[in-house]
Amino acid sequence: MEVRPHTARSLVGRLRGAAAACDAAATAAAVAAIRLASKDDPAIRAPLAEAGAVPLLAAQLPAAAGVDAAAALLNISISAREQVASAPGLLDALTAALRTGAAHHAAATVHSLLCAEAHRAAIGARRPLLAALVALLRAPPSTRATKDALKALFAVALYPPNRATLVSLGAVQALFALVITDPRHGIVEDATAVVAQVAGCAESLEAFRWVSGVRILLDLVDPGGAETARARENAAAALLNLVVAGGDPAVAEVLAVGGAEETVRELAEDSAATPRGKAKAEALLRALEGAARRREHRLADFLNGLVQSDPYISSPASASTHG
Repeated sequence: MEVRPHTARSLVGRLRGAAAACDAAATAAAVAAIRLASKDDPAIRAPLAEAGAVPLLAAQLPAAAGVDAAAALLNISISAREQVASAPGLLDALTAALRTGAAHHAAATVHSLLCAEAHRAAIGARRPLLAALVALLRAPPSTRATKDALKALFAVALYPPNRATLVSLGAVQALFALVITDPRHGIVEDATAVVAQVAGCAESLEAFRWVSGVRILLDLVDPGGAETARARENAAAALLNLVVAGGDPAVAEVLAVGGAEETVRELAEDSAATPRGKAKAEALLRALEGAARRREHRLADFLNGLVQSDPYISSPASASTHG
């Protein structure tokens, strides 16, 4: 049992000494050794954190050893999430790393930390970090970095107060750009999953209008519109969350797209659809039909009010015809 703590202290001591001596080559070698150990032996991850590896690795994120440092932090975070999350300056270092060649490991580390619900508020309060994640969606194609950024953003959006922040940072536009233009495997599924979460705040409706988001989602809900069943059900979930958060204005936005109700009904009645997709479509259809009935009642009340207030107006039911 003492072997791993001893090995961890030795590896961390080697990195500490090389960094103190400003020996770039020795520092890079020490970081690579910690990365390899944390990859090959999960049981050494917690001892590495206890030996003080996290702040030393974080300090190397901007350096030449940044990729290995980020990968090592990711490995350690899987088994020692609290030690990684509480390290001073770590989130600032990860924010900077998201704009470097270590972006995919840095984004994956952020996602790993967000797997603990307790960290979502604190990370969501870091606007520069969220902005860097959103920027990764617009960066030159890198499937690993994009997917890791989407996973991190999904976890961020699971905490409702973070959704408005993501909207203000342009996440809606970046996400729909991926949905429309990115053919890479799994990207549309992951992007629509994030869209579904971000849609659950009142601020999202205006952002959806700017990118014709409702029409795009309805196209995905339409049979054959999405390449996978998961993307289709995510689109239905996004529309439902938008309607729940946005109320009647959001319902009107959906109904303004021709054939919206029929498209949603097709998914609700599709025997080949996933149970989750059908359930979301059924709930959305109830919301749309309920809003339509409310509008009819309001119109009827308005017309009745006119008839009662003006004797020269006849209601359609009481009007007589003259030949």
